[in-house]
Amino acid sequence: MELNIVLAQPQIPQNAGNISRTCAVTGARLHMIRPMGFEIDDKKLKRAGLDYWRYLDISYYNGFEDFYERNSGECFYFTTKAENRYTDVKYPDKCFLFFGREDAGLPEELLFRNRSRCVRIPMLPTLRSLNLSNSVAIAAYEVLRQWDFPALESAGNLTKYDWSSADIFSGEFATPKS
Repeated sequence: MELNIVLAQPQIPQNAGNISRTCAVTGARLHMIRPMGFEIDDKKLKRAGLDYWRYLDISYYNGFEDFYERNSGECFYFTTKAENRYTDVKYPDKCFLFFGREDAGLPEELLFRNRSRCVRIPMLPTLRSLNLSNSVAIAAYEVLRQWDFPALESAGNLTKYDWSSADIFSGEFATPKS
């Protein structure tokens, strides 16, 4: 299964860094459409996801036209202006989740041409929007949940204790690992 996150003209390097980290830990591919409000060598960008940067599958495009010429697959456009909720969509393999600029979102012409593919994350009507990196994480994990989290680890281990040495129903506590 392949998940693609598309950042259209991102402006804030910290958001892009956080999103790159989300992509790295979930195995999602990251696509960045220029122009961007920062350079990829920006220290803030690398600091936000530096230890994950080498695990990232990232592609860059010189505008929307370049992106569409080089890719095919179903696209979903995340916007506060959509009529449909992001949870009401069945996301196929190799889909692309689009997110726009932090200060302007995706171009309205693009949204208008793709009305049925525009989705929103519900929120209070009196506030502008969620942070971009939070929106990407919410969307990515909804898609992965629908796909039953392919290739992702579903259980973790404690560092000092062994889960199997405790009976949580009897109130018995675990003994430390030796």
